Formats: sequence, structure tokens, C-alpha cells
Amino acid sequence: MIDLPSDFWNRPAPETLAALDATPEGLSAAEAVRRLEFYGANRLDERRRRHLLADLVRRLANPLVAILLVASAVAGATGDLASFLIITAVVLLSTGLDIEQERRAEAAAEALRRSIALRVTVLRDGKPCDLAVETLVPGDIVKLSAGALVPADGIVIEANAAQVNQAALTGEPYPVEKCPAPRRTSTMGEAPNALLHGSSVIGGTVTMLVVGTGAHTQFGKIAKALGEDRPPTAFERGIRRLGILIVRLTLFLVLFVLLSHIALRRPPLESFLFAMALAVGLTPELLPMIMTIALARGAERLAKARVIVKRLSAIHDLGEMHVLCTDKTGTLTEAHITMIAHFGMDGADCARVAELAAINARFETGLKSPLDDALLAHTAGHSFDGWAKLDERPFDFGRRRVSVLAEKDGRRIEIVKGAPEAVLALCDRAEDPAGEVSVLDQSGREAIMALHDRHAARGLRMLGIAWKDAEGRARIDTDDDDGLVFLGLCVFMDPPKSSATGAVARLQSTGVRIKVISGDAAMVVEHLVGQLSLSVAGVLTGPEIDALDDAALAARAQSVDIFARVTPDQKSRIVKALQARGHTVGFIGDGINDAPAIKAADVGLSVDGATDVAREAADMILLDSDLNVLADGVMEGRRTYANIMKYIRMGTSSNFGNMLTMALASVFLPFLPLTAVQVLLNNMLYDLSQAGIPFDRADPAEIARPRGWNMSALVRFTLIMGPLSSLFDIATFVVLTWIFHSGVGTFRASWFIESMATQILVVFIIRTRGRFWRDWPHPALAVSALSCLAVALALPYLPFAALIGFEGPGAAILATIVLLVFLYLAAVEGLKTFAMSRRESVRTGPPPTHRQRRSSRPRKGYAP
Repeated sequence: MIDLPSDFWNRPAPETLAALDATPEGLSAAEAVRRLEFYGANRLDERRRRHLLADLVRRLANPLVAILLVASAVAGATGDLASFLIITAVVLLSTGLDIEQERRAEAAAEALRRSIALRVTVLRDGKPCDLAVETLVPGDIVKLSAGALVPADGIVIEANAAQVNQAALTGEPYPVEKCPAPRRTSTMGEAPNALLHGSSVIGGTVTMLVVGTGAHTQFGKIAKALGEDRPPTAFERGIRRLGILIVRLTLFLVLFVLLSHIALRRPPLESFLFAMALAVGLTPELLPMIMTIALARGAERLAKARVIVKRLSAIHDLGEMHVLCTDKTGTLTEAHITMIAHFGMDGADCARVAELAAINARFETGLKSPLDDALLAHTAGHSFDGWAKLDERPFDFGRRRVSVLAEKDGRRIEIVKGAPEAVLALCDRAEDPAGEVSVLDQSGREAIMALHDRHAARGLRMLGIAWKDAEGRARIDTDDDDGLVFLGLCVFMDPPKSSATGAVARLQSTGVRIKVISGDAAMVVEHLVGQLSLSVAGVLTGPEIDALDDAALAARAQSVDIFARVTPDQKSRIVKALQARGHTVGFIGDGINDAPAIKAADVGLSVDGATDVAREAADMILLDSDLNVLADGVMEGRRTYANIMKYIRMGTSSNFGNMLTMALASVFLPFLPLTAVQVLLNNMLYDLSQAGIPFDRADPAEIARPRGWNMSALVRFTLIMGPLSSLFDIATFVVLTWIFHSGVGTFRASWFIESMATQILVVFIIRTRGRFWRDWPHPALAVSALSCLAVALALPYLPFAALIGFEGPGAAILATIVLLVFLYLAAVEGLKTFAMSRRESVRTGPPPTHRQRRSSRPRKGYAP
């Protein structure tokens, strides 16, 4: 593409034409063909679809998945067909589900391509031609009228009352006036002579010079960002860290067993198979299934609340989220302009102001602007009987007003509606609320502008209303609008959603910090934040962000909660800057300009009524406008995380404890405490016993604050509970060997029963931080756990028990095992508060105050 300077839109039309070697008459057909070959078609680059096999390999490279596949291979090699089939099926099921969900997001770029106009009027060889937008090239002259979509990035060279809606790209809900005159601005979206690909012309006509096409437009950059591979989310990063932890524990135990057995001259093959069985025993085979069931349950609950969950793991990320970045328009506000007041000279509501403004809007021809629609909606019940239109002078950028000549009961008046400062400059008189007309002096003008400024400071948009007698006139054929009588102002706003205040309050009360990121002016955003009673601190604007590198932005983003006049690229930078500081970030938006940030976030959210692009980029879509659904989703995510952590805590600690015991015992006992097949059977039964965890409830304390993957806390829990389990296992070994002098078959059956009882029953204690008898588990968990325990107790007494190396123990041994299990469970109940340290939470205590935010230094793992 042509290398244009960053401030290209700040230059006058002749300079822009010269820079592109173009003329107001357009390119020649031959030159257009040459440029099309050089620049390519004006369409978004299609993303090369990743091959299914490449997707599969990428997921299998995850350490946890790799461990499970190795465990599956070992199980098959040792003859444990059941474990081989279960582990393989679980891995393939969870991996296939992930692939299917992620590929749905690839429709985002296609949605972008469908949203642009198909044909456009272009000057070629000085003549207008109706051509496909794909044929546009830099240097083309394009003519657009009301209702057209802007097909490329361009510079205005002619305009007649042109108004453009670019809310989806910039977040500005009000129509923007466009004209050829440049004005020095910091962003292209603010420039009055710049047109953005994907915006729409809602009034007037415009002629533009094409300066960017296809992927080189602002629109194209967004599409390109959506086509890039998504960085790992918080959930995926946590699973990877867990996999690495299990790999380290597994390597430690396997090497210990192999080296010690080799030193003791044990049979090599038997030692190797036992070591491999220990490795399998340490792997949480059913973790993918437990996670999938838990997340699917969360998705089912959210579906009842009318939330579409496109990526299951986003439910966990939503619960871990402790920073929510939100767009303003369409998410916190209704994205629907409403007239809220119509006051006269004294600042009080005046019915005559609304009446004359509505007559002007009603008789105005062409497409209505959102302000006209709001005005007519506000006066929908008013009768206009008797009024007749005689003539009109439409809005144009130079006049910045609309004039309508109307008549009622034989009296003709000209009604003018437009920018307050433009209308006021033409007035020499004013009408007070009593209907009296008097001379408008300087003090009166200052009073009107002071009234205007007070409302503008609140982020409100206004129109000035004026009139004058038009006796004997039938047309408005000259610009004779001077000598007007100023009547008053109509005030408009984009109101906040009725549910927004309560929803953001709920989120803040549960430890989620809200950051508002908008393309609107800082003053407008601050006013909205005040209406929503948001607790925020600091403001950072787009130009200020441009002056910061990524490291500086990450530091500033920590303490700033309002980001104004930002571009789509800057929204993504803010999200990534927060992630760089260790935050789990959510982003909710509804426009094209929000899509890159939605995708970059750990959990991307959109709302019903959002653009196709925003919905496709999102992980979740709220079908109802009530943002309390989002707060409910956060609680559901935390509940899901709490249940997944129950399995991980118990799986790692119990497996580590039992495998550590067997590794130690295998060195000192003259025989293996369990054979490889028995180890795998133990692990499979234990995993199946936990299948009811996804249905369980969560402690209120577990979901009160954001919680994330904390490997140090998990290691702490494992190093406390694992050795505790080993201590009682060793006690069992001592009793069986020195007191009961058990044979090999009885020893293995007895320890198998003790091991299964301690592993399975401990779930009822560890599942809650409180006393276990005060919080009973979900029936599904009770059934799955107790059923598997019953199978484990019965196995040594079944007719085929000898085939798997078991000989049923007698009543005295069983009574001793019951006592040891009871003592173990009592010890766990006493130690669990210490083991389940509060340091596992991402943040403790209430959100910091403004003073704390400014003064505290961020710590690793702590979200200020």
C-alpha cells in the first residue's frame, strides 16, 4: 500500500489528491486496472483455515494431555484395557469439543465481509460508473448518498449536509458531520474530513477520495486481529501449569522407584511396570471429563438465564475474572438517543420549545437523524393538526441547521433547529416562557451559553430552537435566517441501562474492578460513570495512550478506570496491558470497534443486538439486556472453578500420598504393596467416585471473591495432605505386617480397601472449608462416591478376586482398617483449614480504596 503519513487526514484536499496521484475527475480505467493488480481487491483477506490435524496436534502438546496419553499407553501395555479405553475416550472427547467450539469463532471475519456494501458509484475517466466495491483502489473518487455504507477508508473532498454514523467503529452514538475542511486531530475517527470503512451515511451526500482498501483500512485491521490465533486464556494457562506440576511429581517418583529397585537388584521388568503404574496412578485421568461436565453444567444454568456460552472454558475464566473492561455505548447505555428536556430562557421545561422543534423535525425531508427520531418519539402524543409545510432548507455543514417554513391558522413562521451556537448567533431577540419577545442583549446570550455549558459538561447533546415571522413568504430561497427569535434548547442523552447500576454494584462488591473503555469524550464517560455510581479512579485518553509504550501502559492501566477517545487497537492494547500485570480480564462490547478487544480478553462478552462481528468474537453472548446476568455468570464461574479444584486437590494429594507410600514401601517390603494392575484399578475406581463433583454446591466463601489457579497453594495442600495420607498408609502396613502377619494376597486386599476408603471418604471433608457435617454434598456426589467405595470393599470377596491378586481380609483386620480410616478423617478435618490456605484466593478483602490504589505496590498474584 501507499506509505501515507499518520496525519494524512489533517491535510487539505489538493494535497491528498496529489499524494495519491489522483484528480477530482477520478482515475482512468487503465490506471484503475493497474492499481488493482498492484494493491489487490478491496476485500478483507481470507484467513487460511487451519487444518484439523494441526488443531489436534496443538492440543495434544498440552503437558496434561500428553501425560494422559502416556498413561493410556502404559495402561494398555500392562493389560489394563479398561483404563486404556477410558483415558483415550476422555482425551478425545474433551479435545474434540474444544476444537469444535474454537472453530465457530472463525466465522468472525466472514461476518465482517458480509457487512459491507456490494456496489458503489465511482468516477472513471470523468464519468460515474456503478462498480463492485472489490474493484476500488487508492486514488478512486467515490460518490455516496444517504443510506450508503462507506466501502473504504477515504478523505472527503466534497460534502453536502453529510452526516455519518460511525458508532460501531468509534463508539460515538451521535451522528458525525463530515466536510472537506481538515481539522488537526489525533485520531482518524475524530477528523471531520475522514471516512471510515464500515460506517454509514445517514444524511446528505459526500464525495470521497479512497486512501485505503481491504486489509489496510481500519476495518480491515480489525478483521485481521480477529483472524489471528487467540492467546492462551487464564483457564488454559492454569491447566498447563497443573500439567507441568504433575510431570515433575511423576518424574520424581518414577526415578526414585527405578533407581532404588535397581540398587536393590529387583527384577527389572517388574520394577519398570510398577514404576509406570505409579506414573499412571499420579495422573488425574478423569480431569478432562470432570472439567467438561462441570463447565457443561455451568453452561446449562447460564442458558436458562439466556446466556449463550460459545467456549466452555470461558465459564471458569468468568469466575476468575477480577477486571472487567466494558464499552459504554450499547453495554452500559441503551445506544438509543432520548430527549430528556426542552427548556426555555429560564431553564425550565417549555412546551412551545418541544412543539416547534417537533414541527421542524416532522416536516424535514430525507433520512431522519437519531436526534430527530428522539424528538418525534418524545412528542408522539402531540397533535400537529392545522400545521402545513410550505418550504424547507435542509441541513448542511456550513449552515449547521434546518429551516422549515410552516403555516397554521393563516400565520406563517420559519422554524430553525440546529447547533445551539450557530442558531444563537443569528438571533437578536428572545421569547420568554410567558410568550413575551424582547431584545437579546449580551447578558442574555451569556446566560443561554452558561445554561448550555452546564448541560454539555454532563455529556448531553443539545439543539437550539428559534423562529421568526414569515408573513407573505412562500419559499426559503435565500439565506436570510438572521433576525431570529431564540426560543430554547432541546436536550438529548444516551441513557444508561436500567439494570446497569445494580449490576456493576454487584460486580464491584464481589471483587471485580470495572474499567470503562470508550471512544466517546472523557467528559461524557465521566458523566455516565457518575450516573451509575461506579467507584473509579483516573482518566486516560487515546492520545495519551499513543504516547506510552506497552510497559508504561501496563503500569498506568493498573490505576486508571476510565479510558476515553480510544481506537479499536488501543482497546486491545489496554486489555493486553492488564493481562501483562497478571490480571484475568473480561471485556464486554457490542460494536465492530470492540471485536479485537473482545477476542484478546480472557473472557470476551457481547450482548444481544451487537454487531455480527462482536458476537462472533465473543465467548459468551447475553441475550437479555439485564447486565445482572453477567454478575450471575461470575458466580456460576466461581462455583465451577470451586468444584474443579475439589477434584484437583483431592486427586493430586491422594494420588501423591498413595503413590509415595507405595514407592517407599516397595523399597522396604519384600514384595510390591500393589501390583501394576491393582494400582490402575485403584486409580480408576477413585476417579469414577468423583464423577458427581460437578453437581456439587460451593461454599459461599469460595465464590465471594475471584479465585484463580495458584500452583503454590496446590503444592502446599498436596505436601500437607499427601504425607498425612502416607502416614496412615504406613500405619496400615505396620499393623498388617507386624500384628496380623498377613500374607501377600491379604496384605494387598487390606491396603487396597484402606486406600480406597481414605481417598473416597475424604471428599466429604475437603469439599468444604467449614465443618463437613454442616454442609452435606449433592446427592450425585454422595451416590458416585459411596457406590465406588462399595465396589472397592466388595472386590476382595468376589469369586474372581484371586485372579487380580486379592484375598479377602478377616473381621479383625477390617475393624482395624475402620479405626485407621476414622482417625485419618479426623486428622484431615483438623488440618484442612491450615492446608486450604486463604492465600489460594486471587484477592483477599474488599476492593482497595482510591488511596490504596495510588499508594500500594502490585504484588505477584495479587490484583490491586
